[in-house]
Amino acid sequence: MNTPPNKPATQPKQPAFWLALALILGLIGWWFYASPRQAPDAPGQTVTAVLPAGSEIAVFAGGCFWCTEADFDKVPGVLATTSGYTGGKTANPTYAEVSSHTTGHAEAVQVVFDPSQVSYRQLVDYFWHTIDPTVKDRQFCDIGTPYRTAIFATSPEQLQTAQASRAALEASKPFPEPIVTQLLMADDFYPAEAEHQNYHQVNPVRYDFYRQGCGRDARLAQLWGAKAKP
Repeated sequence: MNTPPNKPATQPKQPAFWLALALILGLIGWWFYASPRQAPDAPGQTVTAVLPAGSEIAVFAGGCFWCTEADFDKVPGVLATTSGYTGGKTANPTYAEVSSHTTGHAEAVQVVFDPSQVSYRQLVDYFWHTIDPTVKDRQFCDIGTPYRTAIFATSPEQLQTAQASRAALEASKPFPEPIVTQLLMADDFYPAEAEHQNYHQVNPVRYDFYRQGCGRDARLAQLWGAKAKP
């Protein structure tokens, strides 16, 4: 690195106090980043809740489900969101099992919405701007198949809508890389452990530290510019 003009090429060593303080702050940061991602091994179960009259379900995988849930909670017309697991082969998976990359599941969010207030196409179009659709089996600092991006359509009509949305995006995207997000028919959805539900509301400090530390919003701004949805 070039030395700025009129600045000595070498700097005095920092006192031991400041080095110790930096170490302590680093340990605190590591604790905030790492500890929330651990959860008890309580199994989830397939959603069987009765839906509000006239509502519909959409399922999206956008990397860390804390962030995807937080993103969709901002959308008018979204009635409820649930973090969970889908797309794999293991029934009632735990967080630890999914994180081991052996179940085939992705972290995902089930979105209950009122189609009279927000259409499925609007949700899909919104979803693109909350993810990096150019990378496979990764989102930001989370790596592996549990963090792949996917749209899990709950009907043939939803699948056609998602395909049309992707085609329009391919024609207008502001980046040269291809879109690799999967478009699939939905499979069983298993809610995640209670510790993961509404995480951005229950643990806002840890959530913000994780999201910013992962570089999610910075990458979204780089990809989408003003269209990014942080």
